[in-house]
Amino acid sequence: MNTIDLLRSHRSIRKFTEQPVDDDLAESIITAGLSAATSSNLQGTTVIRVCNPNTRAAIAELAGGQTYVETAGAFFVWCADLHRSAVACEMAGGEFHGGMTEHFIIATTDCAIAAQNAVVAAESVGLGICYIGGIRNDPAQMTELLDLPEQVVPLFGLCIGWPDQDPALKPRLPISVTLKEETYDTTSEREGIAAYDAHMREYYLERTKGKVDRTWSADMSALLGKESRPHMRSYLDSQGMNQR
Repeated sequence: MNTIDLLRSHRSIRKFTEQPVDDDLAESIITAGLSAATSSNLQGTTVIRVCNPNTRAAIAELAGGQTYVETAGAFFVWCADLHRSAVACEMAGGEFHGGMTEHFIIATTDCAIAAQNAVVAAESVGLGICYIGGIRNDPAQMTELLDLPEQVVPLFGLCIGWPDQDPALKPRLPISVTLKEETYDTTSEREGIAAYDAHMREYYLERTKGKVDRTWSADMSALLGKESRPHMRSYLDSQGMNQR
């Protein structure tokens, strides 16, 4: 399978076999991830592999009962990290200016790019993955569990393991909606979303054998029509990443 086909075949895996992920393979995957592009060579990503079953059970619970955090062959927490660069500033005789929005954006972008590199590396050898954004349900507890210093924020978890399921591909928005030419043209946006809603309804009905009748628009209304983790702002302040 070529890389384009591999990328287009991505699915989230939530059931894994009991086969562990070899330590050398896990390190190779993370190394591949951290070889990704990084703005200004910041390398603002730290990855924490969590093996302790008690810690993984605690993370699974705070993430909303996502048991695959416990059952995946390997589990990693991906962190946006400005702590290390702050140390480097001090070592060079400089002064670290914390709380800059731009630096936070650089670190979070670095982390996401690196994680996706690792995902492609894992899937290229037959492993399955699932991102765990639910760790942000209680970032303070995650900070305590992982003993994170200031200027480090846990962004998401990543389950990696050998798949024990073969789920259908989830449809994506039509490229006519998400790829613009020259300017942000909204002319056919509603038409494209309506077509996607119909496609997603079919997908959910087939996937759940008629138990779930949902559309993407309804999902977005549920997601964006209410506050989402409002504690994140005060948490960022507590980690020294008060934005300015």
